[in-house]
Amino acid sequence: MAFLQPRFNPIDRMLVETQRALDTVFGNPPASRPNPAADTPDVVLDESERRHAAGLMRINHVGEVCAQGLYFGQAAVAREPETRAHLLEAAQEETDHLAWCAQRLRELDSRPSLLNPLWYGGSYALGVVAGLRGDGWNLGFVVETERQVEAHLDDHLQTLPEADRRSRDILQQMKADEARHAEQAEQAGARVLPWPVPSLMAAASSLMKAVAYRV
Repeated sequence: MAFLQPRFNPIDRMLVETQRALDTVFGNPPASRPNPAADTPDVVLDESERRHAAGLMRINHVGEVCAQGLYFGQAAVAREPETRAHLLEAAQEETDHLAWCAQRLRELDSRPSLLNPLWYGGSYALGVVAGLRGDGWNLGFVVETERQVEAHLDDHLQTLPEADRRSRDILQQMKADEARHAEQAEQAGARVLPWPVPSLMAAASSLMKAVAYRV
């Protein structure tokens, strides 16, 4: 399904972007697809396993908050309607991820990061900066972001408690979606980001993960 962005005056656009931010950070946006773990039996984890699984799922929830901010920021300044539609369609699937991670955090008797407003705001600003460079760089940023997310999902799949199959099912579906987003962006004309942008992105991601695991 393609997402078309109607023409808004500046005030309408500001209200739309504000509503998106509030829904992402403070709301409970519903998923458009079934939870991949819906039919997977839950098990009781010991306390250390539960805390570790919750920390990992909080990181992934933050990652989806960041993805929403990034994609909406990029879409706000995208030059071509096709690029904007691609970004908004990817953002819709990231909303599914956000909802799945939030549900799993509740099941683990935990909560999202207290710094989600900061994560969203910083990602939105980064998305605007990336988008202003042009659609090729805009899509290149999508590719690099998704490749790095794939890598950290691989790491989480290795370190999740073995018994936590519900979290594992969610992360596996997320990983497949991220790979598809990257491939679609490449096909749409993404440019390869120059050094040191990927390294700076990886460093920022590492800092976010270290903080979000606990806060």
